[in-house]
Amino acid sequence: MILLYIGLLMVAFLSSHVEGKRDAVLYCGACRALVDELQYEIRKVNPKKTIDVGSFRISPDGTQGKSKVPLATSELYLTEVLEDICEKMNDYGLHVDPKTREKSYKRFAPRDGEGIGSIDFNNFQFNPDDSNSLKFACERVIEEHEDEIFSLITHEADGLTDKLCTEKSGLCKEVLHHEL
Repeated sequence: MILLYIGLLMVAFLSSHVEGKRDAVLYCGACRALVDELQYEIRKVNPKKTIDVGSFRISPDGTQGKSKVPLATSELYLTEVLEDICEKMNDYGLHVDPKTREKSYKRFAPRDGEGIGSIDFNNFQFNPDDSNSLKFACERVIEEHEDEIFSLITHEADGLTDKLCTEKSGLCKEVLHHEL
């Protein structure tokens, strides 16, 4: 009985320390990168493309409750995009502002048809563990805030990054507080 009690105490102790405090820069960066990638994928879809959504049940008057919504903001399309979006976190790296020393995650890899531009790679800290951590954080953001993501996108919210990453999830509140 005592061994069971000690075992339970150890599990409780370890689980409280394993979760720990989230890295604010990492989770804020993951959220911002997620929104950036989502918006990029949405912009690629022809805005005139629509998809039928609604109930397949027939109402008493013989009609079905179906409607057309833009494909890019449909739950079907967004679910498909969200399945693979965190793989794109490999295109982001930890960036340290040379003047303020503030850390944030920024995209360094060009997208299809884009040039490298004026990216100063000297300000990035490339570490393979960072992209794995960012990918994991991205997956957690989706897991914990999927409903908010769908809601904000389907209601065409302006300022999606701030609404999701600061207002709804609170992931960037601490980072913004430090930047002020």
